[in-house]
Amino acid sequence: MPRPLPFTAHRLLAPMEGVTDPCFRDLVLARNAPEALGGAFTEFARVVQVALPRRSLREHLGARRFAQPVGLQLMGSDTELVAESARRAEEVGAPLVDLNFGCPAKGALRGCAGSSLLRDPSAVERLVRAAVGAVERVPVSAKIRAGYDDDSRLEELARAAENGGASLLTVHCRTKAELYCDEVDWTRLARAASAVSIPVCGNGGVRTHTDFERLRRETGCAYAMVGRAALGDPWIFSGARVTAADAARFLLDYAEVLRAEHVSARGAAGRVKQLLQHWTAGGLCDEDRASWLTESEPERLFARLGAVAGGTRDPVLNPAFEAELDTRPAPEPRSTLGARLVPVLDPPSPHGAPEARALGSTSPTSIAALAHFRRPNSEGSPADVRSSPDRP
Repeated sequence: MPRPLPFTAHRLLAPMEGVTDPCFRDLVLARNAPEALGGAFTEFARVVQVALPRRSLREHLGARRFAQPVGLQLMGSDTELVAESARRAEEVGAPLVDLNFGCPAKGALRGCAGSSLLRDPSAVERLVRAAVGAVERVPVSAKIRAGYDDDSRLEELARAAENGGASLLTVHCRTKAELYCDEVDWTRLARAASAVSIPVCGNGGVRTHTDFERLRRETGCAYAMVGRAALGDPWIFSGARVTAADAARFLLDYAEVLRAEHVSARGAAGRVKQLLQHWTAGGLCDEDRASWLTESEPERLFARLGAVAGGTRDPVLNPAFEAELDTRPAPEPRSTLGARLVPVLDPPSPHGAPEARALGSTSPTSIAALAHFRRPNSEGSPADVRSSPDRP
């Protein structure tokens, strides 16, 4: 029997590797009311040789809680390990467990996980059933693509997830072979919605606020999910119209949250540029995107954003977000440009952290703090942005 879903609205933020860690995700959740953004998901937590430790699962969920739920996404192929990881995810407070059957990355394929399982619907059903059987109260959802090489087995895959006990099926309307091509086929979403009785969430092709409702109307999906477009407009869920100053303020807040997590200024600049590749909000870089992406010095990038943001903050569009400053010694640099943020694994300091100030101050001190960084050889050039943030 499908379990009730915890979402507060029908618009959802997609799980994206290297992007939807707590740093980015929390800023988006804080800027969208529960009636606008219904929920989000963690980056996938890879289950390989052992069940994931509770500590790792907590780090994926992050410390903050919002009215909207954050589902914890698992990716693996071993039923026992995935089941135990799902049980632990519920134990540490995940309101929903999501299983990834869509990631097209080579690492996932080598491990017979992610989209490689789309070639075997029976394996999808077994993994879903194992996770559902391992949890007591929370719903389990499955995220698939329309198929591996083609969409001929779409209905079979959808029914496999339902037969395994999934409470929600999310369908990315591209196949694994199509990766992230611009063209989308929403008829595939309609086919999946017609094939099962559980709610279906459509993913792929949402570029504006009005697309959420259009997708649901044209496909019969109960929910609509957005990935890349949310990187360019964190307010896409509410449809709020923002200024260039509002847009710059968000990016400054993002940089400061990253810096509070011991990401170097160069690494934080790279993560900001990862968003600027897709940015549409406020017309911030409509005419000169290249100049933002090729800015080689973090201090100049942050100062430029500070100049656009000005000295004020809209408390609705950009609520003040306090960084939980970490007093632990900075670890060795671990954030290359555009790479995913790896959680710090050493224990927290017993001495606590000093009171944090509100993010996004454009004072010279704040800009200088963001610009104070080391340049280890392991870090890439900030102009070299290579990540693919729209992985399911």
